[in-house]
Amino acid sequence: MYNSIHVPLDNSDHSNAAMKLGVELGEAFAARLVGSHVYAAKLHDVRFKQMEFTLPDEYKEETELEKQRKIHDALIARGLHLISDSYLDQMGVLSEEKGLNFERKHFDGRNFEALVGDIREDDYDLLIMGALGQGAVRDSQVGSVCERILRRTEVDTLIVRNTETDGFGSPGHIAVALDGSAHSYGALKGAIALAAKTNKSIEILTVTDVNTAEGQLLVKHLEVAAKLVSKAGIEVTTQLLNGETNAMLRDYMIESKPWALALGRVGLDGGSEDIGSTTDNLLRIAAANLLVASQSWRPGSVAEAEVVAIAK
Repeated sequence: MYNSIHVPLDNSDHSNAAMKLGVELGEAFAARLVGSHVYAAKLHDVRFKQMEFTLPDEYKEETELEKQRKIHDALIARGLHLISDSYLDQMGVLSEEKGLNFERKHFDGRNFEALVGDIREDDYDLLIMGALGQGAVRDSQVGSVCERILRRTEVDTLIVRNTETDGFGSPGHIAVALDGSAHSYGALKGAIALAAKTNKSIEILTVTDVNTAEGQLLVKHLEVAAKLVSKAGIEVTTQLLNGETNAMLRDYMIESKPWALALGRVGLDGGSEDIGSTTDNLLRIAAANLLVASQSWRPGSVAEAEVVAIAK
């Protein structure tokens, strides 16, 4: 299911939790495991040039100035590369302890741009990243790098919001927000894969008014989805929530404390959006980790065969 896993690293609390979880999932799925770090040597080069006017006169002659630029660039690049290596070393040690092959990637540039470029070019099928990074400001709910990457890439993304859920042993089940869309079923498929490896149960949620025709249809979707989970040999429950979608899912996470909530990047009304409004809101207010599914999936005989294979 998840055969190639990428974890961007910056040594923040959320990144370190994502790293530990990534290594456990890498072992569980026997996946290719990649860790990356982006540093900004080129930015320091620009800053140095902006400060050149403050240098003593003997360093302002063009030949000497060019020499100082090269020395500065070499020192900065080397120093940042060493720091980057230290971040990747942590994941390398954890991977080695489990006998996993670990691939390192370094990038020089603007953080989200470098990562988006790599994600688009490579064949990752799961990205694991912290909701917040080293640049987090007080009271922020989601970092700009996390949000920008999510909006610009189409790969299943496990966003670590709760730093205490950094392994399979962390408490809680996996919840799935189902609205009948292909992406919400993609979230169910991802949840089944994670549940099979973590030995966690699944609870499938839908927010609807059961007294409407749409509500009755979603009840049928819940029944179908529950049968798929059972087919995979995973303990499953369902729950109908009645109210405003974002508020109900937010309250559910606060009260039920799931290990993660899986949902599609867009829903039934998604259209051409990069992420749907529900995903956009939960990215900021969720009290649990989020598995945002980019894959589409539909129930049927093929799906039933797939969940059996996934669970093995």
